[in-house]
Amino acid sequence: MLEVVRAEDSAQTTEAALTAHRAPQAPPAPGGWRQFEALPIGLFAAVMGLTGLGVAWTLAGARYGTPAWIGSLLGMAACATFVALLAGYAVKAILAPQAVAGESRHPIVGNLFGTPLISLLLLPIPLARVSLPLAQGLWVCGALGMAVFAWLIVTRWLSARQHAAHATPAWIVPVVGLLDVPLALPGLGLPPMPAVMVFGLAVGLFFAVPLFTLILSRLLFEEPMPTALQPSLLILVAPFAVGFSAYVATTGTIDLFAEALYALTLFLLAVLLPKLARLGRTCPFRVAWWAVSFPLAAAAVTALRVATAQPGLLTDGLALALLGLATAVILWLLARTLLGLARGELRTLAQ
Repeated sequence: MLEVVRAEDSAQTTEAALTAHRAPQAPPAPGGWRQFEALPIGLFAAVMGLTGLGVAWTLAGARYGTPAWIGSLLGMAACATFVALLAGYAVKAILAPQAVAGESRHPIVGNLFGTPLISLLLLPIPLARVSLPLAQGLWVCGALGMAVFAWLIVTRWLSARQHAAHATPAWIVPVVGLLDVPLALPGLGLPPMPAVMVFGLAVGLFFAVPLFTLILSRLLFEEPMPTALQPSLLILVAPFAVGFSAYVATTGTIDLFAEALYALTLFLLAVLLPKLARLGRTCPFRVAWWAVSFPLAAAAVTALRVATAQPGLLTDGLALALLGLATAVILWLLARTLLGLARGELRTLAQ
C-alpha cells in the first residue's frame, strides 16, 4: 500500500511540475503572432536535428556520391530555423517574461535551455563553408555558454534535494551537451585545442553514466512519464551516438571504445524505436516530438562514419537505413510543425 501511495505521489509531482510550467504561457487570445508567447525553448531541438541531418547527408555524399546540395540545403535550413526561433523567443521574452522565467526554473524544462547553446556548437559545421569567422564566433559563444550552463545546472542539482520523478531524459541535455564541443572544432581553422576537446568529451561521457542510471531507475521504479514527455526517451541514445563522434573528432580514430559506443547506440535504438512507433499511433503530434530528431540524426552520422571506415554490406546497410529513417522522420516533423504554425496551433502543439 505504501508503494502505491509513493507511486501516486511521484506521478502527481511530475504532472504538477508540468502544469506549473504551462500555466503562465496560456493567455486567452488564440492564434496570430501572439501565439509565440507559447513558443517552448525545447523547439530549438529542431535546429539540432536539421544540422545533424545535414552532416549525415554530407557524409553520405562522401561515401555514396549523393548530391552535395542536400547537406548544404539542410545546413542552411538549420541556420534559418535558428534565426526564426531566436526572434520568436525574443518576442516571447518581451510579451510573456513570466513564462520564460517559469521555464528556466522548471525542474524538467529548464534543462532544455541547453538546446540553443548546443545549436551554437553545431551550426558552425555548415557555416564554416560560408563564413569561417562567423562559424568561429558562434562556436566560441556556444562552448563558453555550454560550459557555464552545465556548471549552473550541476550546481543547482547539488544544492537542493531533487525528486526522482523529475529525472527524465531532458536531464541529459545540460551536461552531456558538452560532448558537442569537439564536433565542429577540427573544421574551424582555430589553433589546436586538445585540452578543450578532452574537457568536453570527458565531462560529457562521465556524467552520461550516472544520469543514464538515474533516468533508467526512474523509468523502472516510478510511474510512466506523462505522454507529453514520452518522445524524449530517444534522447537516451544521444550520449552514445554523439559520444562516438566526439571521441573520433578528439582522437582521430575509430578504435574499440568507439565501436563500443556505436554498439550501444544500435542496441538502444532497437529498444526504443518500437516503443516510439507504438506511441506515434496514440500520442497526437506535439513539438516535443522534435526530441527524437537529433538522436536519430546523430545515430545516422555514427553509422555513416563507421561505414566509411569499415565498408561492408552490414555497415553500409545500417548506415543507409538510419539515414533514411532520420530523413523521413525529420522532414515529417518539419512539415507538420510548419503546418501547425500556419494554422495558428502553436499553443496546442506546445502543450
